[in-house]
Amino acid sequence: MARLLLTDDEWELIADVFPEPAATGRPRRDARTVLDGVLWVLRAGSPW
Repeated sequence: MARLLLTDDEWELIADVFPEPAATGRPRRDARTVLDGVLWVLRAGSPW
């Protein structure tokens, strides 16, 4: 596991904040992967 990604313990604390995917529409990305990406942008100061 990369050192800057969320650990399993950290993810367990916040996983219930994200809603379950809807049955219709485009399949969603994994919420943990998206959150790791957002946190990386915030840490690195990288533009979107």
